[in-house]
Amino acid sequence: MSTENAAQHHDEEGAVLLEQKGPIAMITLARPAALNALTWTMYQQMEAHLERLAADETTRAIIIRGEGKAFAAGTDIEQFQDFSGEDGIAYEHKMEAIAERLYTISKPTIAAIHGYAVGAGLVVASACDLRYATPASRFGVPIARTLGNCITLKNYRHLVDAFGTMRTKEMLFTGRLLTASDALQCGFLTAIAEEERLMTHVTGVAQQISSLAPLTIWAVKEAQRRLNAAEEAIDFDDVVARIYSSSDFAEGVQAYLEKRKPNWRGQ
Repeated sequence: MSTENAAQHHDEEGAVLLEQKGPIAMITLARPAALNALTWTMYQQMEAHLERLAADETTRAIIIRGEGKAFAAGTDIEQFQDFSGEDGIAYEHKMEAIAERLYTISKPTIAAIHGYAVGAGLVVASACDLRYATPASRFGVPIARTLGNCITLKNYRHLVDAFGTMRTKEMLFTGRLLTASDALQCGFLTAIAEEERLMTHVTGVAQQISSLAPLTIWAVKEAQRRLNAAEEAIDFDDVVARIYSSSDFAEGVQAYLEKRKPNWRGQ
């Protein structure tokens, strides 16, 4: 493969980059031409980085950010063509596993958000411990007006924990995107920082955390993990399979690719 072709392939597939700065790990979602819409390759890389960091005792805090103009604008929709119910279950379980790994990892995780944090991007941000964003950031899961798909119970719970039950339902029912002020008001965001100061502010928070008692920090994370694990698991695969095998979902994907409004039929 030529250097030019390799670069084009990298741009199409994207990458999740990992950089270590002393006790702070920086994970960057890097597919800026597509607003960091996540590909299967990016999911695999993110999972591998999280497993590596989970075993690294020198890492004290993890920052997740997006390259370019967004945090992450969901999952790359082109990958959903010809999906079956079984494909939908496999995809949603993969998404759930990554969000759970992020949520349960023993190091504090911080989302540094600018631009869009939408769909899968919002789920990733919701699984982080702290979230900082710029005033122009936007948040949502507009699947009721785009693809007509769904999310798993655990990922739904991450959104409810982060936004509250009523705001989560409104966001999913209407498909609207929340402003940074909305997200701060309902408790999703820790704080809002101007774009030119965002990474400086987030890095400062990560440095402060890294300087404090590691076992105390671990205990906070472990307490949350055990509270989460105490809840009884409820099967939801039948719902996921019905949604992803539906004519409406196939129509949503096709409408997106053809840049037109979907014709929902409830089938």
